[in-house]
Amino acid sequence: MKVETLEIGRAKLTWLNGGVTHLDGGAMFGVVPKSLWSKKYPANEKNQIELRTDPILLQLDGKNILIDSGIGINKLTEKQKRNFGVKEESRVESTLASLNLTVNDIAIILMTHLHYDHACGLTKPVKEGYESVFPHADIYVSQIEWDEMRHPNIRSINSYWEMNWKPITEQVIPFEEEIEILPGLSMIHTGGHSDGHSIIRFKDGDHTFTHMADIMPTNAHQNKLWVLAYDDYPIKSVHQKEKWMKICYKEKSWITFYHDAHYRAIKFNEHGEKMDQVERKWYSYD
Repeated sequence: MKVETLEIGRAKLTWLNGGVTHLDGGAMFGVVPKSLWSKKYPANEKNQIELRTDPILLQLDGKNILIDSGIGINKLTEKQKRNFGVKEESRVESTLASLNLTVNDIAIILMTHLHYDHACGLTKPVKEGYESVFPHADIYVSQIEWDEMRHPNIRSINSYWEMNWKPITEQVIPFEEEIEILPGLSMIHTGGHSDGHSIIRFKDGDHTFTHMADIMPTNAHQNKLWVLAYDDYPIKSVHQKEKWMKICYKEKSWITFYHDAHYRAIKFNEHGEKMDQVERKWYSYD
């Protein structure tokens, strides 16, 4: 099994196989014309673009940490698989096994937000309902996101599912605006994509990475004005992306991706030009 890794200071990042969706390209790029976005991210004959749902295993200071959890397995109906373009469900456990790890070794999970394509991997079906996939993990998420997960509004109810939160209630550690998880590793509430959306920042001297999650879901969303039709608060996404991209350019920070089907991480210089990259390889299974 092929996996991509990246070492940044004292942190090691490994991308796990969390499944894949194919969503409408127009929805993923909002008001941007297809003639523009399709030059940067290819679409299929149905106008869908491939979007990975691959958690990042962050190994830091002796802790195994996940960034988001994947699309899950045996959670979606056939209709949902068709509508969301799910061609492959999560293989997180087998990817961990290839690294000599199990779900019991995951100590911390950082949930940027709790939409189904990020949170379905937190739980699994059992005879009596659902249970936690990572029973020993502390699960961090913003308080706003956790509140909305449990009490969704008329728009968000289609993205926040009870089976993804009820089994993990005792594991969740909500935070307000910002929290330091380990020295140099922080979660920061941004809003935008969802009201409770957060990004993840790591800084170790001159070594940094920024996980923008769904305010920059792919490399093709580098333009600060290219935001998703799925965003609940698109103007906030624009302002937050503008703010953090400036910081990333100045620091020459790695930007990491959960959804991008082509790149795992990209480093830009102070002019926003690509300096370095980690391309996604194709997984192979025996």
